[in-house]
Amino acid sequence: MIEEPTGRDGVIPMREEFIATGEAKEKVVEMSDVNFSYNGTPVLRDVTFAVERGDFLSIVGPNAGGKTTLLKLILALLKPSSGSIAVFGESPVMARSRIGYMPQTASLDLQFPVTVNDVVLMGRLGGTGSWGIFGGEDRRAAEEALRRVEMQDFRNRAFSDLSGGQRQRVLIARALVSGPELLLLDEPTSNIDVAVETEFFELLKELNSRMTIVLVTHDLGFVSKYVGRVACVNQKVFIHPTSSISGEMINELYGADVKMVRHDGNLMTRMCNV
Repeated sequence: MIEEPTGRDGVIPMREEFIATGEAKEKVVEMSDVNFSYNGTPVLRDVTFAVERGDFLSIVGPNAGGKTTLLKLILALLKPSSGSIAVFGESPVMARSRIGYMPQTASLDLQFPVTVNDVVLMGRLGGTGSWGIFGGEDRRAAEEALRRVEMQDFRNRAFSDLSGGQRQRVLIARALVSGPELLLLDEPTSNIDVAVETEFFELLKELNSRMTIVLVTHDLGFVSKYVGRVACVNQKVFIHPTSSISGEMINELYGADVKMVRHDGNLMTRMCNV
């Protein structure tokens, strides 16, 4: 495994901006002929694709099409029925420490009395920290993660007192606190309004200068100006540049009609019944 460089006081630094060298980019994720089934029911079939260092990839597709399953395979939470998966050139299990993950539904009971800092420190569990016993390195990493999402002034606030957008930022900090090179997000904006969503994606755009991001979303139109490529998932996976996505393509993917609407020159795709 590649050894992580450490900065002052042992805090793992975030990756600096990617430098264009003309050389082929490192493959962060590689899937080859991957198949996966739940209890004999096929979920993913013959999946072959790669995510390169510095990518901002959006995964779209219908419910039960395999989007979340793809993320869980990358995280080694699931194993493929057949085929191969490499993350940073290693097995997914060996690469876990280099991945930050924000699941679809936060498993936090809002009645549980935890502070913002407590939530972020949860991202250090399984690493250097154990519950209730976090060292100075862990706390410095939590402070840095909160600073990156501009929530450092809320560190001692009860998590339950935050707005929806503020909670999303804290959960991003929890995913960042281990200093990941790859950030996986599963429908992170499903419970926030459009204004907060715009702010959230501006944050991801800034983070993308330092890490690779893979994002599952239903709202292709909204994210189209932020992401570079789109993975259309419905058992099989097809990768397209964002600019090539058309209404016909989405119609075939979802099996429903779509409207293509332009706002401020940006192509917006919305699912609807027409």
